[in-house]
Amino acid sequence: MTSHTASAPGKIILFGEHAVVYGQPALAAPVHKVQAKASVADSASGSGLVIEASNLNLRLSIAEAATHALAVTARLVLEKLQKPEPDALITIQSTIPIAAGLGSGAAVSAALARALSGYLGSPLNQAELSTLVYEIEKLHHGTPSGIDNTVVCYGRPVYFVRGTPPEPLRVGRAFHMIIADTGVTSPTHVAVGGVRERWERDREKYDALFAEIGQIAEQARQAIEEGNLGRLGPLMTRNQSLLGQIGVSCNALERLIDAAEKAGAQGAKLSGGGLGGNMIALVAPESAGPIEKALKQTGAIRTIHTIVQ
Repeated sequence: MTSHTASAPGKIILFGEHAVVYGQPALAAPVHKVQAKASVADSASGSGLVIEASNLNLRLSIAEAATHALAVTARLVLEKLQKPEPDALITIQSTIPIAAGLGSGAAVSAALARALSGYLGSPLNQAELSTLVYEIEKLHHGTPSGIDNTVVCYGRPVYFVRGTPPEPLRVGRAFHMIIADTGVTSPTHVAVGGVRERWERDREKYDALFAEIGQIAEQARQAIEEGNLGRLGPLMTRNQSLLGQIGVSCNALERLIDAAEKAGAQGAKLSGGGLGGNMIALVAPESAGPIEKALKQTGAIRTIHTIVQ
């Protein structure tokens, strides 16, 4: 029996979300503690290619559900490799929360494409995989920045400017982050679409806000590469203020950010689309436990301690 299994991590945006859609730089990192995993195995002759995701209560044939994002992913792989549809079952499992800013859609697509191409004997390289997953991101988000597919497919911290090849982000000194989920689901396309509407009404104001966010991302890149972690906290705080001004923060996020800072975080901000989803906090290793406790007491439905390195 032929089979192949592959995975892809979640992701957090460290600096630059939303502004990255408008040509500004962003920094992001994978979160390997949460993952999407796909396994492909032979099935009965004539069954075609079937995708099953138990945690989504989903089972579909790519022939019958041709417009579903997962079916489109599989079809793009077959077209890219110029392979006929195999008789196989793709099983998907994911521990990445959905609509929480952690790149769930990109990770599931990447795991599926990676597993299917490996099963077919022609594994996609990172650049090919990222390009393919970006096409699926368009289905999820309308006008994606490209950062989710880049981080998830390359599996390493990146410096990213839309329309240019991603650059590896060299981490001069590993640092600890706590991710906390507000429990408020927030599809990225809703937040991105709202920002675009406001930008179209007042481009001068929003372009200035995006430019300042971009400057912060550049300063953060320098600090991370130099291992100067003392600069990161204040940059996160300023980035969060600007994200509030472009209208993507919310009370649930602000409560968690305030709780993290009061518990000793060096800086905190939302991560991803905003309007819910997750926030991130820069923490010293010894303060991670108390900060996670404070976040849960303030309403976080889950926390993840991750190390960017």
